[in-house]
Amino acid sequence: MATSCLQKSAQICLILAAVFMNFSSSASARSFDLMNYLDGSNDLNTTVITGNFSNLYEDVQIDRHHQYLFVFSYNETNETTAVRIHTSSDKVNNSFPIMFVVRQQQGLLSWQVPLSINYNYRYKSVNRTLCPMDKDSRRSLTQDQLIYIDVSTMSIEPSNFTLSVSLLDDFRLSLDTVKNTSVSPAAPEYYMFTFPDNVASVLLTVESEDKQCMVVSIQDIKCPVFDLDNNIVFQGKYQTMTKQAALILNKEDYDEDAFYVVMVVKSNDLDCNQIQNIQPVTPIHRNKNVNILVKGTLSKASYYKGIFVAVAVFLSFYLIAFFICIFYHCCGYNSEYLNMSEDMKDKLLGFYNGPRECHRSRQPSSSSTDRLLSRPMTSSTRDASYGSIANQSEISEEESASIGNEREDNSDQSEVDTSEIDMLSDAYEDKRIVRTKTALFVTDLSRKSPKKLSKTYKIYHWNLLTIGIFYGLPVIQLVVSYQKVLHRTGDQDICYYNFYCAHPLGVLSSFNNVFSNIGYVLLGALFIIIVKKRASVHRAFAAKNKEISQRYGIPQHYGLYYAMGLALMMEGLMSACYHVCPNNSNFQFDTSFMYIIACLNMLKIYQTRHPDINAKAHTTYLSMAFVIFIAVIGVAYANSIFWILYALVHMLVSLILSAQIYFMGMWKVDCGVFKRLWWLFRNDCLKCGRPIYPNRFVLLLIGNIINWSFAIYGFVNPPTDFATYLLAIFIGNLMLYVLFYIIMKLLSGEKIHLLATACIITATLTWAGALYFFFAHLTSWSVTPATSKEGNRQCLLLEFYDAHDIWHFLSAIGMFFGFLIILTLDDDLMLKRRDQIPVF
Repeated sequence: MATSCLQKSAQICLILAAVFMNFSSSASARSFDLMNYLDGSNDLNTTVITGNFSNLYEDVQIDRHHQYLFVFSYNETNETTAVRIHTSSDKVNNSFPIMFVVRQQQGLLSWQVPLSINYNYRYKSVNRTLCPMDKDSRRSLTQDQLIYIDVSTMSIEPSNFTLSVSLLDDFRLSLDTVKNTSVSPAAPEYYMFTFPDNVASVLLTVESEDKQCMVVSIQDIKCPVFDLDNNIVFQGKYQTMTKQAALILNKEDYDEDAFYVVMVVKSNDLDCNQIQNIQPVTPIHRNKNVNILVKGTLSKASYYKGIFVAVAVFLSFYLIAFFICIFYHCCGYNSEYLNMSEDMKDKLLGFYNGPRECHRSRQPSSSSTDRLLSRPMTSSTRDASYGSIANQSEISEEESASIGNEREDNSDQSEVDTSEIDMLSDAYEDKRIVRTKTALFVTDLSRKSPKKLSKTYKIYHWNLLTIGIFYGLPVIQLVVSYQKVLHRTGDQDICYYNFYCAHPLGVLSSFNNVFSNIGYVLLGALFIIIVKKRASVHRAFAAKNKEISQRYGIPQHYGLYYAMGLALMMEGLMSACYHVCPNNSNFQFDTSFMYIIACLNMLKIYQTRHPDINAKAHTTYLSMAFVIFIAVIGVAYANSIFWILYALVHMLVSLILSAQIYFMGMWKVDCGVFKRLWWLFRNDCLKCGRPIYPNRFVLLLIGNIINWSFAIYGFVNPPTDFATYLLAIFIGNLMLYVLFYIIMKLLSGEKIHLLATACIITATLTWAGALYFFFAHLTSWSVTPATSKEGNRQCLLLEFYDAHDIWHFLSAIGMFFGFLIILTLDDDLMLKRRDQIPVF
């Protein structure tokens, strides 16, 4: 047993010795091969060629045993010298690319042919520009400069390459001179621009006829220059573009008063249009011809001119309003209302003989009653149906006196016991009975205490002020953060500006788009001042003529007017915040208060002749919050399911609101609402030849047709900009309601004063112009930044404001005069009895 163990041990030792000897011999062989490779005995040949900038080195053969070293020399002067290298290869193995290494005194650049981009696209022709020396480097470097270009490959099979090197004579861009060049993914281009001494800022524009995706980058005069698809965004400012791009550049931002304009075409269009086309195995030629232009920007005087002209125009509205007030005061307009004589007061109050008191006291004698009943039927009495209060103006003074005399004569007669007789006094007190009348007048819907209603309507503007403060502070913080990110990262695609007319000031990249909202703020404040003055005049009149103010004219409540003016100011502030950095993440800042303005206008028009029927402030603003929430969902997550649900909700809400308006708020929204809707449709549409309330029925029918059309259109053809689509619905309903109100006012025999007519004409003209400029579509956050820039246009007004700024100006004026229409439209009814002012 011991002998067998010794034999096994010996065998193991022999095996280990053999393995050790084999490893030693292999290591010696590898060491010998490496020494032969280093001393050149392995057939590695390096060919050194003194290059000439005017020569083309074409079809040069190369393999793993042969490499080339090209040496180029030039004299460096005080002027920037740029060198362009062109390389290509028709016969190259993708697994063994040809490597190009360029060495300079203070830099190194390398690439391979074929050049792989995004691991999918290989380009067999590559052109690169060497980084020039900056001013500081030229002072310390020698005048004679050398460029070494090493060309090698690991391929055993021979490959060929073509090389050419040239000095660029047109490397510098000149002011107001167009530079045309061609760019491709494997042949990026960059040029240098130096600010002249008298130029503080310039506008750089890059334009092209085709829509291939490209990136434009502005980089400091430093090496290396990042000019490839995968690193161009590493430094400076940059934009994606299809057909055009523009940047405003300030001299103070660059240490050497110069910058590089770097351009690289993307290997596909995914970054520009979010669509990646199917590419063939062999990459197609994506050459993009571009035109580069650098031109000066506005001077400080032009900035001041643009700012002060806009402010002066809107301040002139204050002067016009002041002169109109003086004109009305001096010419005695409404003097019969403001300075009413005692005879006029007695005449107005004499018409009120107390119809309700007549019903509550003893009834007139049969003779007087018969005399009234035998009177001929007039148009007003003929229109009034069951439950309506007869128009008191139809009763002559003689008949009223006769009734009064007969009442006095009968006072001595024995009184009838009326304790068991129902005099139906609740018909004049219970709103559920009053509102069922087919011919309603303002006096029927103004029964609540004016003081209580005034407090209710004041809540609107106080709540809106609170909402504006809490809504505005986070908005300001967010847009300031956006602006900081824009400046720190250099990514100009974060904000959707009209770059062709974006004038920076301080930290704001597009000051003109922000400042042009000044009109909303100034005109909103002016409207509040006008309402304040009007309210003070009315209070002074009511204090002297309390009974007349309660019986004549439209009941005056100014809370919603203050809310409208405040909403206009908040729209200006929120729109300004949005335009600090407009994009699809903060679009609601620009539209939220537009929804609120449209809603408040409709509420105020409705409140005019329905003062007792109106939504509470918290209900209104809660509804607006829901609308804004729907707008956010529609922009962020719009799909087929969303549009189906939205269309159903839109149509259902339209029906419920129609029922509430049709029955004067006497409906309850509960489980039986659908059953009552069917009853309404059956009784007023199918069985009756004429609806119970024809005026309201026509308005609501047209309104439902329009709203249902909007809902169906959105489902069938979903718009890309849901926020604007929703705003169009609100504006359309508002315009329909205003038009209906004016038409019904004229059909009722009422007049429109000269001031209200002037406001209507001015508002119509300004809104027509505003909508023209609104649809210019200079930018659109519903598409990619590169696609949005295709709509960028030059400034139109004072070389400072673009079409969207003009929209801001005109829409602010249009809304201001629209508010004045609502404020002055019923001025002709100041001395008209409320029981003669119809409700519609």
